[in-house]
Amino acid sequence: MTDFTTLPAGLPVPEDDGAAAHLPGAALPALTLSASDGSRVDLRGLGEGRTILYLYPLTGRPGVDLPRGWDEIPGARGCSTEACDFRDHFAELREAGASRVFGLSSQDPAYQAEVVERLRLPFVMLSDPGFALGSALGLPTFAADGHERLYRRLTLVVIGGRIEHVFYPVFPPSTHAQEVLDWVRRAGY
Repeated sequence: MTDFTTLPAGLPVPEDDGAAAHLPGAALPALTLSASDGSRVDLRGLGEGRTILYLYPLTGRPGVDLPRGWDEIPGARGCSTEACDFRDHFAELREAGASRVFGLSSQDPAYQAEVVERLRLPFVMLSDPGFALGSALGLPTFAADGHERLYRRLTLVVIGGRIEHVFYPVFPPSTHAQEVLDWVRRAGY
């Protein structure tokens, strides 16, 4: 079994290019996305409490090659690692006041469902193959071999339908959930 808790040494570190600076305070759009459990999630109707919504480019599968040059793209590598970190900190995030945690990429719901099962994630993954959220909020994306558009890794903390805080860029993804947890604890209820 592959160890999803570690990353290869020497990965390039993404720099803050300002592409998420406009997001704090923005309202989530009226948008409903398909989830890995077959449900649909209304982003504007998330309800009370904080929601952690982490976006990532794509999750690889064992035995399937990642896009050529993947490890050379700053911030691309580490989606499974990040998901496992959110899995491992899920209960603590809830105890600290996060009502919901979602992962989101452009991969389809069936692909996301396989990831949830394989990685034993205690939360659902959202699918946005048309980049509707990215278009509505002006989220940063990039291209990779075989993929015209992928989400850049970032995390939105949402409360009352508005983006309260943004983590961007995210690196390393293998410890990002702890970073989010520390922020939620400092922010309080």
